[in-house]
Amino acid sequence: MNIEDKTILITGANRGLGRALVDEALRRGAKRVCAGRRGGALQNADERVTPVTLDVTNAALIQDAVGNVKSLDVLINNAGVDLHDDLGDRAGIERHLAVNLFGTHGVTQAFLPLLAQSRGAIVNVLSLAALAGVPFSPAYSISKAAAFSLTQSLRTLWAGHGENVHAVFAGPVDTHMTRALEVPKTPPESVARAIFDGMEKGEEDIFPDPMSASVAVGWRNGIPRRSSTSSKPSFRRM
Repeated sequence: MNIEDKTILITGANRGLGRALVDEALRRGAKRVCAGRRGGALQNADERVTPVTLDVTNAALIQDAVGNVKSLDVLINNAGVDLHDDLGDRAGIERHLAVNLFGTHGVTQAFLPLLAQSRGAIVNVLSLAALAGVPFSPAYSISKAAAFSLTQSLRTLWAGHGENVHAVFAGPVDTHMTRALEVPKTPPESVARAIFDGMEKGEEDIFPDPMSASVAVGWRNGIPRRSSTSSKPSFRRM
């Protein structure tokens, strides 16, 4: 998947990694970048950027976005939430799942017909927390693990149709979401470049920063994973 002359939709695009993904897509020659965000100003004067009002938990806004986008080559599900918790409140778990799992599912399903037409690609921005729980935000880990399972299931359903489904396992990225974490963080610009590099190389699982890269070899070579090429092709709404 080469980004040049492609139309891309990025959710959660108004700041942090989302904004860096917008800038990197433009740098690589994207024809149009649809920047989805719930609110707030989108600080990019490039005429190729189209702001799209999009709350991934709001079905009506998702459908409105489909009508505004009209054609699509790449969907990047980047919008997410991380509310530090101790699993003591079920509402917190449900909030994480609403955004990180069901939001990703809802946006993907809505744009599926456009992606089928273009034989396009989906990129689900997950986290290393999808592979191993973190003690300071276990509900986040639960939701990202569920989103990874969704990603694997999408690969299985769409095998043989030409659509690529990528999972991004990022370590801590230096954004507003991680401002309270006292750990080494990677600049979002660097992570955005690595994500697009991984797409262009055809990597299903992308490890875009030093922390995640340290586990990539073991993950790819040592853990049995569901093959996306051996499953019976099936292309339908879940």
